[in-house]
Amino acid sequence: MEIKLDDLTGTKITRLIGDHLQNMGEKSPPESIHALNLEQLKSPDITFWSAWEGEELLGCGALKELSKDHGEIKSMKTSPDHLRKGVAKQILQHILEEAIKRGYQRLSLETGSMDAFEPARRLYTNFGFTYCEPFGDYIEDPNSVFMTKKLR
Repeated sequence: MEIKLDDLTGTKITRLIGDHLQNMGEKSPPESIHALNLEQLKSPDITFWSAWEGEELLGCGALKELSKDHGEIKSMKTSPDHLRKGVAKQILQHILEEAIKRGYQRLSLETGSMDAFEPARRLYTNFGFTYCEPFGDYIEDPNSVFMTKKLR
């Protein structure tokens, strides 16, 4: 698997992000959807990676800088054909390593509280993330859970 910076212009990544947004719309009420669209992911405070095996897109993930010492994981998504193959685990490891290189003290995320998000919550827990209060611009929401990991 090769994880590389992505400029979000390719048709495969465009489809995957579209699929991600559609899935969020099916699982969460509109006011609880915090997934970013393509234009939002192109913001200068976000670094976006995609994972590939040859010409096949396996998944993606992003890191948003909240402050000089705090980052947020965004847009973690595995292509449907590659679920349960360790793709998300490798992308998450890549994001963690980048956050440490940047000198972040903490890495946080928001994900859904519903059963459909249990595999994601389990992955983050296995990497040492713990539940926390809302951070950044987030507010309490019964459809969201917030997690964080101290890096230093």
